[in-house]
Amino acid sequence: MGTVEVLVAQIQGLSSTAGDISRLHTILKQSEELLHSDTACLPSALAQLDASKHSLGYLYILEAYTSVPISQEQYSSTALTISRFLSSCNPEQIRLAPEKFVSVCKRLKDQVVLLEAPIRGVAPLLTAIRKLQISSEHLTTIHPEFLLLCLLAKCYKTGRSILDNDILEVDQPRDLFLYCYYGGMICIGLKLFPKALELLHNAVTSPMSSMNAIAVEAYKKYILLSLIYNGQFSISLPKYTSSVAQRNLKIFCQPYIELANSYSTGNVDELDTVFQTNREKFENDNNLGLVKQAVSSLYKRNIQRLTQTYLTLSLQDIANSVKLNSPKEAEMHVLRMIQDGEIFATINQKDGMVSFLEDSEQYKSCKMVEHIDSSIQRYDVCD
Repeated sequence: MGTVEVLVAQIQGLSSTAGDISRLHTILKQSEELLHSDTACLPSALAQLDASKHSLGYLYILEAYTSVPISQEQYSSTALTISRFLSSCNPEQIRLAPEKFVSVCKRLKDQVVLLEAPIRGVAPLLTAIRKLQISSEHLTTIHPEFLLLCLLAKCYKTGRSILDNDILEVDQPRDLFLYCYYGGMICIGLKLFPKALELLHNAVTSPMSSMNAIAVEAYKKYILLSLIYNGQFSISLPKYTSSVAQRNLKIFCQPYIELANSYSTGNVDELDTVFQTNREKFENDNNLGLVKQAVSSLYKRNIQRLTQTYLTLSLQDIANSVKLNSPKEAEMHVLRMIQDGEIFATINQKDGMVSFLEDSEQYKSCKMVEHIDSSIQRYDVCD
């Protein structure tokens, strides 16, 4: 059996031509036991190699080195070593050992999460995706790892950059579910609700032979987002949805189905009862924020219904009709809806009357815009 020093020399000598690299690959496969049994000398072996020229050999050694537990003090330096490799490695060489490349990328993700610095892994994993991809339509196992780091680091726009490509090739089915789920969450963070609904819908309706926990979580968020964005939710799933999903999703998501059913009645008290009954469940699912947005959106829907019936209403009447606590709270809702273009209205501060308008230009005066902005800022400070 050779030594690591001999293997390093072979890597240096067989990394130029395609034929040499093919021979080297065979040698590396045969040397895995050696690499994993002598990890202490691997850092010095890496130091003798050029990651851009000796990418395949460097990858094998780096994968073996990072496969053993390391101390917390080593997390940062190891993460830096992996990041530099991902930046400089040769795509053609690393594609010869995709499983090892993915393994190294996952270890980088784990280490930056343990360091509580997920942003350190965002750019390196985006680079890794581009190098491993055969085309932009290829979904790699690195995609979901990258999107997770974007979520943790709140780098939503960076995550969004990979969500528009048509996916035609998938390495593992689980990758597609996670890609759609994390991608949906990123789009929620950016308030790109139509795109988020599309991605979550894909996670729910993708083929599955057994119940998928990712699809269940996606369905919960899909229900809530449908209420927030569309003001309604249809329990019917498309015919192409797998039979296992058709049978089981409603069972696993019963509190969310109940919330959607009570939402459809337009009754705020009934909705709040369902919310309070299942509050702990929603919180444990990390969906409490979305549930609160869904509840708040019903107030908006009910105010919008008033605009179809009345030309003028007092803030007190609005509060009574939609069951808000006070005229002040009603004014806050109306102001935000005006600002978001959800209704056209003006508020007379002297008599507390709201006039609903058909023409958006009727209220878009500088005076009105300034009033809306200052009022909202005042309420935000009070909150």
